[in-house]
Amino acid sequence: MAEETHFSGKKPLDHVVEKQTAGLLKSAEIHGVEMPGHLAAGTDAMKESAFLLVFLATVLDRLAYTPNEIGGILTIFSIGWMLWKTGRAALLGWHHLERMHRVMEEERWEIEHHRKQERQELLELYSVKGFQGKLLDDVVDVLMSDSDRLLRVMLEEELGLTLETTEHPLLQSAGAFFGVLIAAVTVILSVLFFPIYGIIITGAIVVATASVIAARNERNRTIPATIWNLGMAGAAFGIGYFLLDFVLTR
Repeated sequence: MAEETHFSGKKPLDHVVEKQTAGLLKSAEIHGVEMPGHLAAGTDAMKESAFLLVFLATVLDRLAYTPNEIGGILTIFSIGWMLWKTGRAALLGWHHLERMHRVMEEERWEIEHHRKQERQELLELYSVKGFQGKLLDDVVDVLMSDSDRLLRVMLEEELGLTLETTEHPLLQSAGAFFGVLIAAVTVILSVLFFPIYGIIITGAIVVATASVIAARNERNRTIPATIWNLGMAGAAFGIGYFLLDFVLTR
């Protein structure tokens, strides 16, 4: 009866597959699970900040503000935006750690109260990996002999969690901070030295640079990732610009 309750009427291998899917969903964040959190937060902040600052600069330019006035307004906006992005990255990091802790406690409880079923799950996992016969039994016996090691194996093998990639929230917030800082400094300096078209080009360069960094760290294709990011930024900017032009010329 306990076995049926633990597996919910499923075969052990089906239960393992279901738990792996749930683990991947629980471990997933807005920035993804492969790239280090601080790089994900940093590149995301660079792209968002560059887009917002360039669009704001374009609006102010259409309203006939001087470059110095635009630079001052962008600086003030960047300070508030930096606080928001930094705090949000830290908060998301804390939420992720809380989820990880909850999953660990759930799995620890299962190990303590359903040890027989956990052994069956291990047998299924390692038989799929190619272990058979006495070697399979020996491997499972070794893992079952240490509860801490068993917990780690079940978290990584069954739930698909990688504990080494979990970063401290402050490190992720630092990534967001420097992402906003790099984009803000680049765009604001371009406001002081270039006309509006130069500012737009500068923003596109920041977005492309962040896209390349993210794609390489995620082991994705660099050119398609860059084109997609630039395309989305260009489409959003174009729609916003023509709506602005429509409102100002009415």
